[in-house]
Amino acid sequence: MARYQNIFTQVQLRTAPELGVPLPPGHDARTNGTGFVHLFGRLGQAQLGPIYLGWMGLASLFFGFVAIEIIGLNMLASVDWDFSEFLRQFFWLALEPPGPEYGFSPFVPLGEGGWWIIAGFCLTASVLLWWVRSYVRARALGMGTHVAWAFAAAIWLFLVLGFIRPFFMGSWAEAVPFGIFPHLDWTAAFSIRYGNLFYNPFHALSIVFLYGSVLLFAMHGATILAVGRYGGEREIEQITDRGTASERAALFWRWTMGFNATMESIHRWAWWFAVLTPLTGGIGILLTGTVVDNWYLWAQQHGFAPAYPDTGVTDPSVTGSMAQ
Repeated sequence: MARYQNIFTQVQLRTAPELGVPLPPGHDARTNGTGFVHLFGRLGQAQLGPIYLGWMGLASLFFGFVAIEIIGLNMLASVDWDFSEFLRQFFWLALEPPGPEYGFSPFVPLGEGGWWIIAGFCLTASVLLWWVRSYVRARALGMGTHVAWAFAAAIWLFLVLGFIRPFFMGSWAEAVPFGIFPHLDWTAAFSIRYGNLFYNPFHALSIVFLYGSVLLFAMHGATILAVGRYGGEREIEQITDRGTASERAALFWRWTMGFNATMESIHRWAWWFAVLTPLTGGIGILLTGTVVDNWYLWAQQHGFAPAYPDTGVTDPSVTGSMAQ
């Protein structure tokens, strides 16, 4: 007989697939195929499908495919169409934005950043169409639109990095390249160029909410697993009719830290912390170079960072010219 286990699901149900609520005639754009994947069932629901795509979902996938193809083919071209070199150097390859000489013009030669603009347009269209799809599907099911608005917070940071800030700076060159390590290199160079992003208070807030959301989700997940033997995973019932699972969870957190979020309010805590991570991060990025040119000097002026001791060497960032 299978024993109780609260990290991986040891007992997996195999019944008729759940197809969801019926939709009005002419509005059912769901696929018919369903299946069960054992590895999925180890962590949660094993059923795969049906999938609702609709026109917006198909358009989103189309634009996303075009963007990935443009990025990938440009990376492949950068290694002279050598597929083995493409695989070997993949993490270092990039599709770079236009240079500063082109400003914010949409008309850039393809080989000098035009492909980056087209890929960025397609990727943005894909993401926005997927957002609309998530919003419309939630409304069609009678759900709240919390998922869509959480997704919108991530889209805000995405647009700040690739479009909004370059628009205010007047140059596509301020945008992030497509690529893994080149993206990380851009982040490091961006911080150095503007006086260390760690002194940006909105960046600090973003990190606080990032670490905080990680902690909250870990605490909540651990709590539900810990009271899973008492039916803690049936959270809706525990919210409206508290059972021994919610009582034990509440008692545990009062014992260990004097306060507990309820089985309902923990989701609000985690939602806000997660959403505020990209919101504050996007504000910090947008202010950089547009309002504040050097975050370290800004921090000194506002008592946020100590000044280095006077060495007698003139700071060129203060005088506006190189020290003689």
